[in-house]
Amino acid sequence: MDLLFSSSLPLSPSPSPPPPQILARIAVRNPRISLMAFSASHPRRRRHSGGGSWVGGASSAKPRVLATFMASRDGTGLPEGFHGGIAVGSAVTVLLAVMNRVLYKLALVPMKHFPFFLAQITTFGYVAVYFSILYVRYRLGIVTKEMLALPKTRFMAIGVLEALGVALGMSAGAMLPGPAIPILSQSFLVWQLIFSIVVLGRKYSLNQIFGCFLVTAGVILAVASGANEGQFLSEVDFIWPALMILSSAFQAGASILKEFVFIDGAKRLQGKPLDIFVVNSFGSGFQALFVFLLLPLLSNLRGIPFTELPAYVKHGAGCFVNVGGNLRGKKSKIVNKYCEGAPLLPLLFIVMNMAFNISLLNLVKMSSALVASLAATLAVPTSIYILSLPMAYMPQGTSLNTSFIVGTAILVLGLLLYNIPQPAKQIKSD
Repeated sequence: MDLLFSSSLPLSPSPSPPPPQILARIAVRNPRISLMAFSASHPRRRRHSGGGSWVGGASSAKPRVLATFMASRDGTGLPEGFHGGIAVGSAVTVLLAVMNRVLYKLALVPMKHFPFFLAQITTFGYVAVYFSILYVRYRLGIVTKEMLALPKTRFMAIGVLEALGVALGMSAGAMLPGPAIPILSQSFLVWQLIFSIVVLGRKYSLNQIFGCFLVTAGVILAVASGANEGQFLSEVDFIWPALMILSSAFQAGASILKEFVFIDGAKRLQGKPLDIFVVNSFGSGFQALFVFLLLPLLSNLRGIPFTELPAYVKHGAGCFVNVGGNLRGKKSKIVNKYCEGAPLLPLLFIVMNMAFNISLLNLVKMSSALVASLAATLAVPTSIYILSLPMAYMPQGTSLNTSFIVGTAILVLGLLLYNIPQPAKQIKSD
């Protein structure tokens, strides 16, 4: 891992830093600047056992400025601006996450027999869209050459982790009962908490840790409320739930790496924030590359022999543009159905999914990967409730039981507990 995060570009020389007292005042007003202040006043050193993290460098005694950054508090226990920009960003992310989940379910109405096609068109289509936006922003001067020159090894790592997460998730999903998939996927939040501590050197209070576990428990209870009575995993080999949990670990690792890229990019760019489309474009590009390499495996996992993949793509494209779809499967079963709702519903989902991913990554940049995940997690029971109501293309509604309501209440309690303001600890000077 040390090689993965090692710098392949030298840090640009910077002018002499202001006195520590000035840096401390700047750090209190803007926690993001405090990281830059620390890196300017304390050159990067090798990591020794027992000191430092990949983000802040190594030292046996933390400088006042680094302590201010690690706390990232201003007497409230919350990051500076949480009640402003981060709160608005979280609300927008929750709204887009709900709409994304609802539209995905609606998009699968016309694309019922082509979910793999829909997944791949989003994976590969986003690469073209993101790089087009990146090019425009580069021409406008928003994205600089320094941003594009950042080491690509971490973007490659993000792509590998996300591709492996997709592959393992599909492998396990094919063998697991439906209700088990979203339940096991909630291990994502726990993995994020662990990786955030190990990779970024973050420290969390007991109420924040307990709040995360309450969020996980609430989602599990809410989602499991629709499962059949009894041990619905009792007839499944242990390897498949383990692979689903491992899939969540890969995806959580990718999200933490994205947060690291933003933090490290701020140091390399001398305080200028890294544009989110640099991360989105290169991350999606490498993900698409590794998904393409795994395409024979992924198609077989979805029950589509690799030799039949071209025909599947052809008919999937036909259904996507609403000209009907014919699919000849292994047992010569022909599906010939008018794809009602296409292309409007699939296009709405793709646009909304892209907006949600941009919003989620922007929230990671503003706060942390864990806060972004908590916001997205809140959308799970909300979207389930909305999908239980009768709506166009899905007129049949479903009733929700008491377990769902209790699970949702536990989830909200966990979010509140995580965000309870904590008194800032007294920062001692060296």
